[in-house]
Amino acid sequence: MILKDLKNFSQNIQKNNFIINTILKTNNNFDIIFIQKPSWTTLQSIPSLSTCECDPLVGIVNHPNWLTSAREPNMINNCPRVIIFINIRLSSLCFSFCKDIVNYRDILLTSFFNNSDIFWLMNIYSDSSHSMIKYLKDTEFNI
Repeated sequence: MILKDLKNFSQNIQKNNFIINTILKTNNNFDIIFIQKPSWTTLQSIPSLSTCECDPLVGIVNHPNWLTSAREPNMINNCPRVIIFINIRLSSLCFSFCKDIVNYRDILLTSFFNNSDIFWLMNIYSDSSHSMIKYLKDTEFNI
C-alpha cells in the first residue's frame, strides 16, 4: 500500500468517553486520530499472582475500525495523556510505537513505512506546568 495523502484529526477530549466514542464512530474518513487527555478507566479487577488482592486492569475505549497505540498505563493516576488511533485500513504500513526514542507519558512517537520511506508521527500533550517542553529540552541531545 502506498499513501499519497494522510488525513489526521487531533482533539483534547478532557477525559470524556462520550467524545472519544463519537470521534471513533464518525471519523472513518480520517487515517490517524491523535487524542490528548483520554479517559483511562478500570475495565476489570484481575487476580494477582503476587498478592491475595486483585489488580486493576486499566484500559481505554476501543473501536473495531481503529488500531490503538499508547504507552502501557502503570497506575490509574499516572496514565499516558496521549494516544493515537490508526485506521485499520492502514495496518499494512507497519506502525511502530517508538518508546526507545521518546519514553514520556505526554509524548507518543510512532513510525511507519510507506513506499520504502520511514515517516514519524508525534502526539504531544502540554500541561499547565509545561512538563513536556521541559522534558524535550532536557533530552534534546538524545533525540
